[in-house]
Amino acid sequence: MAKAQVLIFQHVDWEKPGRILDNLDEMDVPTQVLNIAKKKKPDLPDFNEVAGVVIMGGPMGATDYDKYPGLKAEGKIAKAAISVGKPVLGVCLGHQIIATALGAKLKSGKAPEIGFLPIHRVDRHDYFSMWSKELTVLHWHNDVVSLPQGGQLLAKSSLTKNQAFRVGSALGMQFHLEVTAPLFEEWLGTPEMVEGMKKSDLSKLRDDFAEYNPRLQPLAESVFSGFAARCSSYAKSLSD
Repeated sequence: MAKAQVLIFQHVDWEKPGRILDNLDEMDVPTQVLNIAKKKKPDLPDFNEVAGVVIMGGPMGATDYDKYPGLKAEGKIAKAAISVGKPVLGVCLGHQIIATALGAKLKSGKAPEIGFLPIHRVDRHDYFSMWSKELTVLHWHNDVVSLPQGGQLLAKSSLTKNQAFRVGSALGMQFHLEVTAPLFEEWLGTPEMVEGMKKSDLSKLRDDFAEYNPRLQPLAESVFSGFAARCSSYAKSLSD
């Protein structure tokens, strides 16, 4: 049997796994980054050799299967992984892909959430134990998704009822804890990310990142090291 690995589904060049990959690397968990969004029949590793699944963000809609048929495959893989207890992590678009694969409804939000805005903790999770009821995090999305049946709501915001949820072995987050300082600068230099923004908007984003990033780093480490540990344990169980 090949060495078990974590599959990371990336949809565009700039929405990288950042801190998620850093934590998997620190635990020596093998990973494979794939972009299958436009592939009807993607070539995927043996599911039995998958130790975890990560689904990243992207500008497309989670159910835009006509243009991005691979998103349906990602949802199926996430659902299959949850059914057998493989760790699954979804960020932004990935959060929506997991939820819709489990029957949740996707729709456009009341207004885009972009920038550093507060979320409110609703419940706790083993590796999502925020130290306060309110936390300011980085948002960059238009669509929102409802809570899938059987899901546990973890966080919400004034515009988005489902900011984080868990269901079985999966954790979905609408916001971005994975973004490092270099990755954030890459986002601000990507036309698709900053379309319609003024220089003053970009300046505020930089200032806010400098302010909030030191506070978010410990939470990000908690979430992603916890996920990496679960993937490592699952990988060991496959080789036993």
